[in-house]
Amino acid sequence: QVQLVESGGGLVQLGGSLRLSCAASGAASGLSFNRYDMSWYRQAPGKEREMVAAITSGGSTDYADSVKGRFTISRDNAKNTVYLQMNSLKPEDTAVYYCKGRYVFRGVKYDYWGQGTQVTVSS
Repeated sequence: QVQLVESGGGLVQLGGSLRLSCAASGAASGLSFNRYDMSWYRQAPGKEREMVAAITSGGSTDYADSVKGRFTISRDNAKNTVYLQMNSLKPEDTAVYYCKGRYVFRGVKYDYWGQGTQVTVSS
């Protein structure tokens, strides 16, 4: 089993910045962290969970339109950690942010989720 632990959430004012971290441990079947595709999702009250940013095992990135130019996802495979740098935060960024790790083995997708970290942006 893979465990993902997010940190770095908190309360920030409009226009501020936060850096979220997601530390992975317990790679499945000896599969190292660098083989996982990692992503950040968020869920605001009363809304569905949505993908915010993703980074593949090869380092390719993708972002939701709402965060492009403001958020940056990165990974440090030596530390088994993925980051989400969030700048120019807006009240609509307020949500619980979740880290997800995925690897595909023989066509089967294995997804692992963290417990989430709260981000609140005040106006």
